[in-house]
Amino acid sequence: MKLSFVLIIYRSDSSTALEASKFCEEVLRAKNIKSKRVASDFQTNDIEKDLCNSKFQPDIGIVLGGDGTFLKCANALSYYDIPLLSINIGGNLGFLTQEKDFLFDKSFIEIIENEEYIIDFRNRLNCNVCISGTSLEKKIIKSYYALNDFYFKSVEEDISPTNQILIEIDKEKVNEYKGDGLIISTSTGSTAYSMAAGGPIVHPNIDAMIINPICPMSLASRPIVIPNTSEVIIKPVKKSKGEIKLWRDGSKCMTIKENFYCEIKKGKSPCKIIKFKKSTNYYNTLIKKLDWKGDLSAKNLKN
Repeated sequence: MKLSFVLIIYRSDSSTALEASKFCEEVLRAKNIKSKRVASDFQTNDIEKDLCNSKFQPDIGIVLGGDGTFLKCANALSYYDIPLLSINIGGNLGFLTQEKDFLFDKSFIEIIENEEYIIDFRNRLNCNVCISGTSLEKKIIKSYYALNDFYFKSVEEDISPTNQILIEIDKEKVNEYKGDGLIISTSTGSTAYSMAAGGPIVHPNIDAMIINPICPMSLASRPIVIPNTSEVIIKPVKKSKGEIKLWRDGSKCMTIKENFYCEIKKGKSPCKIIKFKKSTNYYNTLIKKLDWKGDLSAKNLKN
C-alpha cells in the first residue's frame, strides 16, 4: 500500500501515547508521508469536520493506545472506509492491537509498503432506538454502531440495579431476563464484557451474536449464541422498577424509557483492521492475555 496521508490518533490521557504519536509523525515525515495527529478525546462531529475539511482522505488511521482507544476511534470513524492499524501503547489486554515493537523499530512502514499484512473485516452491530406506537411505520429516535457490544443496565440513580428485559429474536419472543442487565455482543466483543460476565469466547471469524445476561436471578438464564443475520428486539418490561440505560463499547448512550424499544442487527459496514502477518496470532493472544498454560510439551516440567 502506498501511503500519502495518515491519521494518527493517540490516547488522550497518556503521555506515553502522546510521545509515541510524535515519534510516528517523525517516521512518516522521513518517508515524505503527510499525517495529522488527533487526541482520542475528540467528539464524533469534530473528527468528521477534520476529515471533511481535509484535502485528502486518510489512507489509514494509526491508533496509539489500548483496546478502549481503538473502540472509540472505530465508532467515531464508522462512516468512513478507513483501515485502522492499532498499536498497543499503554493498554492492558490488547486483543485488537499490534505489539508496540512494530512502531518503535519503524518496521510498520515497511510492512505496510510491502503489503505484509491482511485486512481483518470485523462485523459491527447496529442499534436503532425506536418509539412504540400505533403507527405501522417505526420511528427511529437514535441509531448507534458498536464493534464490541451493546448492553443494558439500570440507570445509576435507581436504588436497586435489578431490571427486567424482554427479548425477541426474529419476531419470536424468547425470554424475559431479570437481573443486573443484558449484553448483546459480536464475536469480536466476546472477549470483553461478555467474557467477564461468564459468556463464551467466540472466534472473531465466526459470524455470530452472543446474548448474555448479567447476573441473572434465574439459573435457567444462560448465554446463547445466534447467527448475526438475526434481528434482536429489546424492550424494558413495564412492571420492572426503574429505567434502563443503553451502553455501547463501555460508553453511555441514552436511557431507554418504557415506551422505547431497541432493534439490534448486524451493521452494514464492517470495521477494517490491519493485522501484520508477523504479529501474534489469535490463539497465542488468548494464551498470553488470559494467562493460559498453552503448550506444556515444550517446557521442562519436573515430575
